[in-house]
Amino acid sequence: MTQSATAATGGVFADERELADCTAIIVTYNSAADVGGLLDSLPAAADGLRVRVLVVDNDSADDIASVVARYPGVQLVPSGGNLGYSGGINVGRRHLGPTRAVLILNPDLRAAPGSIRRLCAALTEPGVGAVVPRMLGEDGHTSPSLRREPSLLRSAADGLLGAKWRNRPAALSEMVWRTDAYDAPANVDWATGAALLIAIEADQRVGAWDEERFFLYSEETDYCRRLRESGYAVRYLPDAVVTHKGAGSGTGPALVALTAVNKVRYYRKYHGRVASAAFRLVVIGTQLLRANRPGQRRALQALVSERRWAELPGPSRTGNR
Repeated sequence: MTQSATAATGGVFADERELADCTAIIVTYNSAADVGGLLDSLPAAADGLRVRVLVVDNDSADDIASVVARYPGVQLVPSGGNLGYSGGINVGRRHLGPTRAVLILNPDLRAAPGSIRRLCAALTEPGVGAVVPRMLGEDGHTSPSLRREPSLLRSAADGLLGAKWRNRPAALSEMVWRTDAYDAPANVDWATGAALLIAIEADQRVGAWDEERFFLYSEETDYCRRLRESGYAVRYLPDAVVTHKGAGSGTGPALVALTAVNKVRYYRKYHGRVASAAFRLVVIGTQLLRANRPGQRRALQALVSERRWAELPGPSRTGNR
């Protein structure tokens, strides 16, 4: 980090006492190689706004502390274990300080100049409780980050078609595939949780993220539904841009299985027993279509036997939170 960058970050990062335009919560887990790039991008992204930055670390084995120490004003908050994404966000919420908004960021993001200012401005629109940016992949192309509420039909169609027939009707895909849908602001059901700005009033009304059910995956689906049920819109803003490296949580059969199981957990939270059982069968069917892959085989084992859910990744605590 250069001396000029240090001066810039010192001028934009709010201390714990002042009223911040937004407070960023960055949940890290072995993210030392990525988080510096995100922190470097924040001053230009804030474009003059005052941003408090909390790096909530989930018991990383890398040297995250030495990276954060290079950024004056950024606070490192140990979570007391590996609490997952929701758990880490909840720890950060307890350290927000005075702020107008809460900004959830993955450590492997890079925020484009002006992006945070544009997100904050969109929160002033009537009824808007949260705003999500346009998300680019490392290749510079827009990622299909917008989503619709899960349903039996959408889950079945996505399992059968995947990324084929991208212009299919909305009733047949949870993913928003159409490229023109990413060119204009719009209210959405939910979006991938790598970047999400929440008005402080909405944060206080909706409350904590559901860390008991969602260690990783489906936590943003659940949170955005709770926002909508509380009367708030989730707004997509194409002019606010972030680049996402992706796979920051890791990969492997256990995480593939957890993704599938948490889809069932989410659906079960909001639907009755019969509908939830049908949804579980649909998810089993989508995994069967790809049962030649280790992750899908692990998912099938967990979906068929709920006793295996306890074997999947979950929170671990090493000290006081």
